[in-house]
Amino acid sequence: MTDRRRPQALLVMDPGSFRMQFQTPQLRRLRSLAELAEPVSTADLDAAHVRRRLREVEVLLTSWGCPPLTGERLADAPRLRAIFHCAGTVRFFVTDEVWRRGILVTNAAHENAIPVAEFTLAAVIFAGKKAPFLAQDARRHRDDWSYVGGRGDLSNRGRTVGVVGYSRVGRRVVERLRGLEMNVLVTDPYAVEAEVAEAGARLVRLPDLLRRSDVLTLHVPALPSTRHLIGARELSLLRDGATVINTARGAVLDTAALERECASGRLYAILDVTEPEPLPAASVLYDLPNVMITPHIAGSRGAEARRLSESALDELDRYLTGRPPRAAVTAEEIATGA
Repeated sequence: MTDRRRPQALLVMDPGSFRMQFQTPQLRRLRSLAELAEPVSTADLDAAHVRRRLREVEVLLTSWGCPPLTGERLADAPRLRAIFHCAGTVRFFVTDEVWRRGILVTNAAHENAIPVAEFTLAAVIFAGKKAPFLAQDARRHRDDWSYVGGRGDLSNRGRTVGVVGYSRVGRRVVERLRGLEMNVLVTDPYAVEAEVAEAGARLVRLPDLLRRSDVLTLHVPALPSTRHLIGARELSLLRDGATVINTARGAVLDTAALERECASGRLYAILDVTEPEPLPAASVLYDLPNVMITPHIAGSRGAEARRLSESALDELDRYLTGRPPRAAVTAEEIATGA
């Protein structure tokens, strides 16, 4: 490694992300690939000492908490050639100026999709057994298990799962469901029917999927076109007793419409993301026995998050050795994807 060119690098992320994603092994590898100076990591690109540091930087490693890379901030980084993002979407900080300058951008969205798909698989299985909701019933009934019959057919065999969005996560969910005795339907305007069929699912239109699904799981990005994609009309098409799972973005699901359906007792919900996030304290969803809410934990946490930083380091290694990136991001992708 001593004969390899080592560019100046700066990590741009909030302190919590830095501590979680760059522990001793990751920092050791980063130092073998690039030159680091003080500060090694920052979330403040406007501080005078950081602006001076940026003038020498060729590579940024970014993560959660990276501020927008505006034209003014990029003017302080004339040597910047590459941004390796240690998380999923770059939409919130990559600006048009980044694309105008031709800066290479990669992300770790593929790696971040892994724990989300795992969480979703667990949610689908739990939905069939109504496990989260029976767990709430147990707190009230204590030593009387007669309540178990009140949640319907507690089975996964023969259930129909509707996957909305054949995205990175959606594809992985379909792959993981393949080994179960379930029928899997997919809706996505960009999906290829043959590819979906090869994965063991069937591509259908959204209304058909909704009418046939026992479990509905959402895997679409938050775009103007997907805001409230699942609203009152769509929820009304679901079967009585169906479960809505959202591990995507809160905005793709109409919260008010879901509140009405769940408050009536007709639908169940497993929500890892909400709109707004977190929900207001007065939201009825907190208190309903047919709703499970988790605090946006499906994505990468702890050791899972280091999978993302290690992926970014792999991209840095490829950049330094002249190999093409594995997960380059384009402006066109951001317009339609996560």
